[in-house]
Amino acid sequence: MLVRMDWLPVSAALLVTGALALCLGAFLLPASEDTADSLRIVQDQGGRWLAAAVIFFISSVGLTLGLPAILSLFDRRGWALGMISGVVLEVGFIGIAGFAMLMAFFRALVVTDAIRDQKIDDLAGEAGLAVFLYTWIAGLYLGELLLGIALLRAGTVPRWVPVMLILHALSFPVSGLLPEYLSKATILLLLLGFAGIAIRAAAPERRLHRVR
Repeated sequence: MLVRMDWLPVSAALLVTGALALCLGAFLLPASEDTADSLRIVQDQGGRWLAAAVIFFISSVGLTLGLPAILSLFDRRGWALGMISGVVLEVGFIGIAGFAMLMAFFRALVVTDAIRDQKIDDLAGEAGLAVFLYTWIAGLYLGELLLGIALLRAGTVPRWVPVMLILHALSFPVSGLLPEYLSKATILLLLLGFAGIAIRAAAPERRLHRVR
């Protein structure tokens, strides 16, 4: 008996949509060197800042709903590591939505003149906010690295797919040393990796599950 899993193409499409939105948000977000520069950017480019926040939130929703497509690629080999990577990635995906909300809230504070240079320095140094940001970043990059390793073990996708994910994860430590345009361009590695996952997950042979 064959049971068609028609939700897989939808999940795969949302995964690509989320990855595309993440890339667009990364390119749209103005770069800043320090907190004072961030304040100036929000004052001068508030519309662009808010648009990036909305796109990041859309990305979070798409990536979260695309997670089942990722996990469908693990049957036996690499299953445990694949599930762990899914949990860690979800922390990162939720963190993207939280970051988008912080961006919108920060813009509201700037527009209403409720925050100034000294206050923004105090805000940036707040321990709770720093923990949230570092947890989000670690979840995204560590989850991506674990996913790449799990896919290599599972062997359910072409080898270039996990290589793209691993390369993107490993690019994070050196991203600050790269020119701005090149640092932002590394997000395309994640897009390529997730696109490869989506194509494989939505393939006809993956959408049919044999039940004995």
